[in-house]
Amino acid sequence: MSGEEERYQTAVLVLPQLRVQNANAISSPMTWGFPSITAFVGMMHALERRLKRGRGLEFLGVGVICHDFMAQATEGGYTRAFHLTRNPLICKSGQEEAVPAAIVEEGRIHLDLTLVFLVNVAASHWAEGARAELAQHVNRTVADMRIAGGSVLPASVGDSYRRSRPQLQLLPDDKSDRGKHFRRLRRRWVPGFALVDRTDLLHAHIAELRQDGGRSTEIDAWLDLSRLNHHAERSEKVDNKTGEVSEDVAWVTEHHEGWRVPIPVGYVGLSDLYAPGSVANTRDVTTPFRFVESVYSIGQWVSPHRLADVNDLLWYSRYDKSTGLYRCQNDYSWVPSDMALSSQDD
Repeated sequence: MSGEEERYQTAVLVLPQLRVQNANAISSPMTWGFPSITAFVGMMHALERRLKRGRGLEFLGVGVICHDFMAQATEGGYTRAFHLTRNPLICKSGQEEAVPAAIVEEGRIHLDLTLVFLVNVAASHWAEGARAELAQHVNRTVADMRIAGGSVLPASVGDSYRRSRPQLQLLPDDKSDRGKHFRRLRRRWVPGFALVDRTDLLHAHIAELRQDGGRSTEIDAWLDLSRLNHHAERSEKVDNKTGEVSEDVAWVTEHHEGWRVPIPVGYVGLSDLYAPGSVANTRDVTTPFRFVESVYSIGQWVSPHRLADVNDLLWYSRYDKSTGLYRCQNDYSWVPSDMALSSQDD
C-alpha cells in the first residue's frame, strides 16, 4: 500500500466438522473428559503465527462446538480407566532381560468439532472470492497442525462439501443485522454443544453456602457444583385404615438446569518471572519463565441455538500482571430457558 494503513473489518471464520483423533482428554490435574480451553486458545495463537501478518488476519477469539466425542476409556460403572499404549521393551544396564518402559498415563479422545474464530480481515480480502480462498488456506493450514495434541483427519467421504466447507463471513455493522446474520450461522452448528463460562454460578454458590455462617471455601463450592448430589427427604405417611402416622425417608437427586462441568480456565503464577534461559530444561530459552498452577471454574455445554451473539461463544486470553493470572475468558450471559425460547424468532 502507498503509505496508508490498511483497513480492517470484523468477520467470523468457521472451520466446520473437524475430526480430531487422539486429542488430550486430561485437561488438568483434577479434570478430564474434554481438552482444556487453553489448548484451543493456544492453537489459535499458533495458527496466527503460522499464517503471519501478510495474510491480513488478526485473531481475536475462538469458540468450540463439539458435535461428537469418543473417550478412549473403559465403559460402564463409576470407575473408569484410560486405554493406554503398550510401550516397547527396553534393556537397562545391569539387567539381563528387557522390561517394559514406565507408563505415563495419557488420556485420549476422538472429537468432531467446529471451531469459530472472530477475526479482523484486511480490506484486500473483503471480496467474496478472496475470502473463500483465504478460508480454504486457513483450513489447509489447520490440517497440518495439532489440536489439543490430536491429529486433524480429512473430512469423511459421506460429508457433503457444503457441510465441511470453511467460511469467512464479514459481520454487518448494524446490531440488528448482525443478530440475523448470527442466527443463520448457528443453525449450521446443530446438533452440537458449545462450551461457555459460568463463573457466575460459582460466585452464587459460594454465597449460598455461606448464608448460614458457614466457612465454605471456593474449592467446596466448585466440588459441590461438579458432582451429583443426593439428599434424604423425610415425609409422613398416614395409614388409611388405622390412622397411624409413619415416617418415610427417600433419597432424592438434586437436579440443576443445564449441563455443567468443572473446567480449567488458565494458570496463576507461583514464582517470580525469570529471565529467558535462566531456568534449566525449559522448552523456550528466549521467553521469560515462571512456575504456575491451574485455575479452575465452572463451564456449561449450551446448544448453539440458545446463543444470542457470537461473543457468547468466544474465548480469549487475558493477563493480570498484578496477580500473575493467565486466564481464558468468555462473555456468555446466561438467560433462563423459558426466556431464551420465547426470544427465538427463527
